[in-house]
Amino acid sequence: MAEDNRAHRPAQPSRNPSPRDPSQSGQPQRRQPQQRADGQSRTHRPRKRRSAAARVAGGFLYILLVIGASAILATLGWLWACDLLGLNKEYVSIEVIIDDDTQFSDVVDLLEEKGLIQYKFLFKLYAQFSHAADKIAPGTYELNTKMDYHALVSSMGSSSATRQEADITIPEGYSIDQVFQLLDDRGVTSVDKLRDMAANWDYAFDWLRDIPLGDYHRLEGYLFPDTYTFQLGENPKYVINKMLVNFDAKMDEYMAQYAGDEVQYSLHDIVTIASLIEKETDSTDYRNISSVIYNRLENPTAETAGYLQIDATLVYLNGGKTPTLADRNIDSPYNTYLYQGLPAGPISNPGMQSLLAAMNPENTNYYFYVLNPETKRHEYTRTYAEHQALVERYQGNEG
Repeated sequence: MAEDNRAHRPAQPSRNPSPRDPSQSGQPQRRQPQQRADGQSRTHRPRKRRSAAARVAGGFLYILLVIGASAILATLGWLWACDLLGLNKEYVSIEVIIDDDTQFSDVVDLLEEKGLIQYKFLFKLYAQFSHAADKIAPGTYELNTKMDYHALVSSMGSSSATRQEADITIPEGYSIDQVFQLLDDRGVTSVDKLRDMAANWDYAFDWLRDIPLGDYHRLEGYLFPDTYTFQLGENPKYVINKMLVNFDAKMDEYMAQYAGDEVQYSLHDIVTIASLIEKETDSTDYRNISSVIYNRLENPTAETAGYLQIDATLVYLNGGKTPTLADRNIDSPYNTYLYQGLPAGPISNPGMQSLLAAMNPENTNYYFYVLNPETKRHEYTRTYAEHQALVERYQGNEG
């Protein structure tokens, strides 16, 4: 039987070998290409390494950028610091006026406009942290370009040494309108603000308690004539209060005798009489003028029939003009030709001499007086006939 040679043949590799685990092989593995979304394969190419020169140039450029940015920031920082600290500015002194209704943003605009600051945003940032808006008060201030931010804010406060002041003399006999206009002209505060405060603010004085609010003339007679130091741009309430406090201090020792319901004359009456004396006196005869007023008031059966007939009350009504016969028909409780007794209230703000004369009149029988145009002094008479003779002699210069 023939021997089967197939048993001695080496095994042939299969034509369809089964997949082999690459990890099992000692051969190096080839990276399979990745499939792209469109089905095509792509291969990763190794990055090209930058040259040493490119790396040096990039680093140098970065250093230049850092140095440039630092220089810009340093320059800005220096400029801001100079503005904050008031450095490197040419010295200029400037007057700054802040009113009651001035907004803080307006103050900042004003400071920039005047050259006191250069960077509004920086000043506002400083103000936010220092609460500067709460520290600035109305007024007129003398500021300069050497002041830093702190000094500027401090110099615009109510107690600032740079706040400008004015010594203002209120003449005796000025009316309330004249007083307010004088204060306005000197820059203390405006007429409108003074009138509003006089009419509507309830000042805490007992002698004002019975005088109703609503009309600024309620304070006529009580703005004591004197020399005052006022801050420019002052709060009108404080301006008026300063004059009322002065009146209160001057009259304090006399007030008790004119208080109560049993007195013949109230303090308001005394001030009214004093205001008439102030406008009628020739500066030498306060008590004689006072005696004429009291004689007419207290003797209604005399020739004057209780009428004071004082021309100064007509001047108060006609706006300060020389009175005419037609003015005697002005229908007003201030018209002492038309109504008996005292006018509705004071017609001026009297000084101390007139107030003392109103409280202590001379004891006379005078009912009339007329100004002698040559001597500039009043001459007094008891009867209308005597008075009329003097009037004719002095060509109608009736007092």
